[in-house]
Parts: sequence; structure tokens; C-alpha cells
Amino acid sequence: MYKLPYYTANNQDEVLEFMHKNTFITLIGFDGEFPVATQVPVKTIVDGDNIKLIGHIMTKTDHCKAFEQNPNVMAIFTGAHAYISASVYEEPASASTWNYKTVQAKGIIKLLNSDETYQVIKDLTDKYENPENSAAAFHKMDEAYIKKHLKAITGFEVLVTELDHVFKMSQNHSSHNKAKIVEYLEKSDDVLSQEVAKEMKGGL
Repeated sequence: MYKLPYYTANNQDEVLEFMHKNTFITLIGFDGEFPVATQVPVKTIVDGDNIKLIGHIMTKTDHCKAFEQNPNVMAIFTGAHAYISASVYEEPASASTWNYKTVQAKGIIKLLNSDETYQVIKDLTDKYENPENSAAAFHKMDEAYIKKHLKAITGFEVLVTELDHVFKMSQNHSSHNKAKIVEYLEKSDDVLSQEVAKEMKGGL
């Protein structure tokens, strides 16, 4: 990945916070001939020195079969991103760029049995549906319905073995340039650009 020292976080807690916030990942494997990928929500669990990603995929898909053959995977976490025009720099006759945050987590995937998959689905549903008052809460679903659809789903657990990231937010620019970039992004109609502006203001 395109990585320079000033585009990195100060500590791993910042990286983990980003992973907890941006839960819809791209999970990549290899089937022996081509890369395979799927987009899935995950729960990041920190257990002592171990980091695990928990989620589920559809069974009998190309990526599920690839994960069965080769347990080496990469999970990509992405956040807000935005085009940065050099026209706002003190010296505009220079390269424009793109600001973004991303985390790449390499690891070993383990496919789970039906009981473990059941718990994964319950945990993820409870994360996004309030168990107390949501009509779609897990405990309000018919058990027969759950068991029927469980047959088409395989839970997984990824033990992270390598964690890398790039948090590129114009850290290599002057205070003047960064203030101008934030002003430029805040005027945009693009929601992601406005989110990058918020990220940058937090670091000014």
C-alpha cells in the first residue's frame, strides 16, 4: 500500500477505533487462479493480543469455496475519501491528490459450524437492531425461520496476523493549506467530502 510515515496513526487504538466504526469490509481470498472478494459486515473483537473479525457469508459461493481451499485472506476497511484540488494550495501549480483512510488486515480465516454461525448472526443482529424495542430484533424472529435460512449461511472468524493502514489527511501540508482544503471540502455537495473535512478539522 502507499504508505509514508506522516500518513499513519499515532497508536493502534486509533486503527482499532476506525475498524470498529467502519464495519462493512471487503474480504478478499484466492481460489488458486484468481482473487475473490465479497463485501460483508464484521464485528472486530480484541482479545488480549489477538484481533479477530467475525462475520458470515453465503455458502457455496465462489468466495466461500476459495476460503475453504485457502485460509489466507485480507480484509479491507475503508472510510470517507475525497478529491483534493491543488487549486486551493498556496502553490497551486502542483499535483492534486486524494485524501482517504483505509486499513488492511491480513489473517487466517476459519469457517464456523452451524451452532457457531447461529451465534454470529445473533451477535451481528443485536449490534444493529435494538434487542429491547426493535420489531426486527433477533429474539423476535421465528426460530424455524432462522434455522431454515441458517443452512445457506456460513459464519467465519479471521485471526488477524498483520495489520497495516494509511490515514492520509494532508498531514504533509502547511497549516494554511490544510485550512484551505477543509474550507474547499466543506463547500462540496458530496457527503464523503464533508466527512473528510470533519476528519481533518479534528486534526488541525
